Amino acid sequence: MNKKVLVLLLLLAAIGLGFYFKNDILKIYNNTAKNLQYFQKNDLGDIINEVKREIFTPPPLNIGGKANNVVLTKDKIIAATNIQRYDNGLLPPLIENAQLTAAAKAKAEDMFAKQYFEHVSPSGLDPGTLVKSFGYDYIVTGENLILGNFSSEQEVVQLWMNSPGHRANILNSRFTEIGVAMVKGTYKGQTAWIGVQEFGLPISACAQPSGSLKNQIAANKSRLDILAAQIEAKKAEIDNTNPHSPEYNRLVDEHNALVAEYNSLNQETRNLIIQYNSQVSKFNQCVAGS
Repeated sequence: MNKKVLVLLLLLAAIGLGFYFKNDILKIYNNTAKNLQYFQKNDLGDIINEVKREIFTPPPLNIGGKANNVVLTKDKIIAATNIQRYDNGLLPPLIENAQLTAAAKAKAEDMFAKQYFEHVSPSGLDPGTLVKSFGYDYIVTGENLILGNFSSEQEVVQLWMNSPGHRANILNSRFTEIGVAMVKGTYKGQTAWIGVQEFGLPISACAQPSGSLKNQIAANKSRLDILAAQIEAKKAEIDNTNPHSPEYNRLVDEHNALVAEYNSLNQETRNLIIQYNSQVSKFNQCVAGS
C-alpha cells in the first residue's frame, strides 16, 4: 500500500471517529463556557424617620385692663414661673437661654410693630421657625403669649397658670430652658404690655442620628441602582452572544464581577441602615421623653 493511500485511510478514520464522538466533543467544548452568576435585586429595608419636633402654642391671652405705671421685668417672670414649677410637682427650674430671650423680645416687638396678637406672624413666621432663626435648634418648644395691663409679674404668671394650655407649658417636665420678654407699647390705640415666654428642650439633649451615615446610605443606594442597570445591560449583551465565542466568557466575567460588587455593597448598605435605624430609634425615644 503506497503512502498516499495510507494517509487517506487515516484521514477518513479520524473523520469517522470525530463524527462518532461529536456529542462528547461538543459537550467538552461547551463546558469551557463560564457560568453566569445569578443576580437578583434585594430589598434593603426602610430607613426610620425621625419624629417631628413638637411645638406647643395655646391660644394667646388678651386680658385688657387699665394702663398703670408698673414696670414688669423678664427676670421676675422667670422667677415666678420657676416657683410655680416647684410648687406643682417639684419640677426643676427652667434656665434662661439668651437665644430664646432674644426670640421672645423680637416676637413682642414684632406684634406691636405689625399690630397682631397671634403665634404666627402675618408673614407666616411660627414659633418654631422663630427660635431657630435665633440659633436655637430644639426638640420641643412652646410659646405663651399674654396682652394687657398687670399689677405684677406674679399676676402675669398666675393668669397663665389659670389657662390650661399655658399652665401645661409652664409645668411641662420636658422643657429645660426659657426665654422671656415683657414689652410695653401701643396695641390697637391702647397702652399695654405684651408678655412672651419661649420654652425649649435643645437638640443637644438627645444624640442625633449621624448625618454622614445617612448620606453614605443614600450614596450607596445610588451606586446600587447604577450597578443593577449595568448588570441588566450586560446580561442582555450576553444573551445575544454565541456561548462558543471567545467574547462570551469575557462578558460573563464582567457580569459576574458586577454582581459580586453589587452583592457586597448591598450587604454593606443593609448593615449601615440597621446601624442608622438604631440611632434614630434612640433619638425618637429621647424626643418622646421615654
